[in-house]
Amino acid sequence: MNPITAARSLVIGLALLFAGPLAASAVVHPPDVNPADFSDPPREIKNKYFPLPVGTLFIYEGIKDGVPTRDEICVTGQTKLIQGVGVMARVVHHQSFENGVFVEDTQDWFAQDRFGNVWYFGEATVSNGSTEGSWEAGMNDADAGFIMLANPQVGDRYYQEFARNVAEDQAKVLSLNETVIVNGKTYHDVLLTQETTRFDPGVVELKYYAPRVGFIKGLIVKGGDESTGLSSINTCSE
Repeated sequence: MNPITAARSLVIGLALLFAGPLAASAVVHPPDVNPADFSDPPREIKNKYFPLPVGTLFIYEGIKDGVPTRDEICVTGQTKLIQGVGVMARVVHHQSFENGVFVEDTQDWFAQDRFGNVWYFGEATVSNGSTEGSWEAGMNDADAGFIMLANPQVGDRYYQEFARNVAEDQAKVLSLNETVIVNGKTYHDVLLTQETTRFDPGVVELKYYAPRVGFIKGLIVKGGDESTGLSSINTCSE
């Protein structure tokens, strides 16, 4: 079964997970990774809603609990072998600031399969000296998930990551035709997803992805006071 078909099958399985409090206790794993669907070196990530051109720096600015935030995300030229699953992934360097103070440094690992799905294979994160939240697919029973499907459709539900008791984010596609204004720029035909996690069941976040641009806006609509939006796209040389 190719990953696109597997993703559709996962939608059916996850329906139980999102159906209600009783069903939410069920645990449904993402589909297995097939290393043959990936290349070494990793192919360029060209997903319509999640493109990651090497050398691109995405800068986001927002507010968290009344404090200004800034995120700098560099698509590096570096790669990492995800040994537990045998896939070479692209390294994306993510630095976070709050009120101008550096608070978190993360390396995320993504790879696009031959069908166009973009997978999330884990992260190495450091915040105030703590590595809590770090995980790697194939290690300690952690599984890769989809960060973006090749052809997302309204109603699709999928795991973005599955590291038991560490990271279990889930996404649901709500719309494919939003019009969104971010920092004075208007984006059309925007993909809208809703994200939740078992660890904070009261928190709901909406994320917006513009065609050929990627993630442009995030907004917590329940359980928090946080928003962020794409400020600029520049270049980086990592």
